[in-house]
Amino acid sequence: MPAETFTVALVQMSCGPDPAENLAKALDRVAEAAEKGAQVVCLPELFQTQYFCQREDAALFDLAETIPGPATEKLAAAAKKHKVVLIASLFEKRAPGVYHNTAAVFENDGSLRGIYRKMHIPDDPLYYEKYYFTPGDLGFKAFETSAGKLGTLVCWDQWYPEGARLTALQGASILFYPTAIGWHPAEKAEFGVAQHDAWRTIQRAHAIANGVYVAVVNRVGFETGNIRGNEAPGQGLEFWGQSFLCDPFGRILAEASSDQEETLLGEVDLRALEDVRRNWPFLRDRRIDAYGPITSRMID
Repeated sequence: MPAETFTVALVQMSCGPDPAENLAKALDRVAEAAEKGAQVVCLPELFQTQYFCQREDAALFDLAETIPGPATEKLAAAAKKHKVVLIASLFEKRAPGVYHNTAAVFENDGSLRGIYRKMHIPDDPLYYEKYYFTPGDLGFKAFETSAGKLGTLVCWDQWYPEGARLTALQGASILFYPTAIGWHPAEKAEFGVAQHDAWRTIQRAHAIANGVYVAVVNRVGFETGNIRGNEAPGQGLEFWGQSFLCDPFGRILAEASSDQEETLLGEVDLRALEDVRRNWPFLRDRRIDAYGPITSRMID
């Protein structure tokens, strides 16, 4: 049986133009996290490259890999070597012309426990993800692991309470959100504080409403989407870091800086989760008989 407590590590890292170097850095961070006692390690969204979705370029589809593939072989080996459950966000090539933004979950014996394909795909200035990613078709998922049941969603999913709820209802004790989010330089002065506060608040609300832990793993640094020296023109994005872990009350247990690479560690206590849900029984009091219209686009 899983232990009543376990330690998670959130790897907040910067990403350079060389995918091989980014993967090597991530594997080093996994080793460091395991040495510090982590049983579950989560990497940020699309950590193998700079955030390439700042432009639409068909050549960038060549960055994608199959699952299983070369990257997952190395990630699986790291999970096994360091005896950790490992969550890694990957650019998945499913078939010619069909690509996904996919989180792979590896068990601590190196086996692939399962994958989650990002469901909500944004299309905003410098976040042109609809060009690259087919929306997920596996639904929201919780994975049974040696650390208990955990769920993973990806970045833009973090704004949707439906995804958090459906994952929690499958028994996940913690929701992981691998993320790549930052400020547009032209907007930071006017909107930066409000944007970050909204991002932090919505995810703390998922923890409270569902009685779960929430772990958010962002990258840091300024990027224009430089891939193997092919730098794109444009304003670029300043990724705001500030990865965090919060408990089912929404209390921040650990939080990283806005501009430094860090491996953040925190503890998940399943006994505390039980206590919170006994006193705030939101799942018990749901009116499932009254929620049918939630599947409508709008209620006119």
